[in-house]
Amino acid sequence: MNNLVIYSIGFLAQLLFSSRLIIQWLRSEQQKKVVTPALFWVLSLVASFLLFFYGYLRDDFAIMLGQILTYFIYIRNLQIQKQWQKLHVILRGLLLATPLFLIVYYYNNNIIDVDNLFNNESIPLWLLLLGIISQIVFTLRFIYQWLYSERKRESLLPLGFWLLSIIGSALILIYASIRKDPVLFFGHIVGIIIYMRNAILIRKQR
Repeated sequence: MNNLVIYSIGFLAQLLFSSRLIIQWLRSEQQKKVVTPALFWVLSLVASFLLFFYGYLRDDFAIMLGQILTYFIYIRNLQIQKQWQKLHVILRGLLLATPLFLIVYYYNNNIIDVDNLFNNESIPLWLLLLGIISQIVFTLRFIYQWLYSERKRESLLPLGFWLLSIIGSALILIYASIRKDPVLFFGHIVGIIIYMRNAILIRKQR
């Protein structure tokens, strides 16, 4: 697959990620508090799937890891908001099964070369570790958000979510700059500004 198609998939994913943040930010500004519209989670789910595929095409394990860890948290938030149940049962089945099917299929058919993912000459080990740590920190925000929402029995985006977003995004920007990955770089440049604004809104609420 040529680079134009690969980067197009990546930029489409980041465009969806940025769109969810802009929608969430504008609605929060309207209500003078941080809100979590259902569309935020729908766009997250679609974008996560696309970015996972982009990571595979780029032989970038750090990107793939980050997306697979958060994919099912997006689904859980839609369940909490009672939006997941509104989707057709076949669509729900496809959304649940497709990422797992891709991993099993590609691995069992030797299409994913595990050695290549971890010994990619274009990504030295120290840079791969930076990417993995960045994605883990960035992913922790959704694990924190999920546990917080389960406790409150409501889909919420608390202050800790935005603080982890800022730290994780800053680390990914460093990784993207060294890796020369325009998809990650431009996606997180937009995001980090909105993360900071949401953190400010929550502090003002308090």
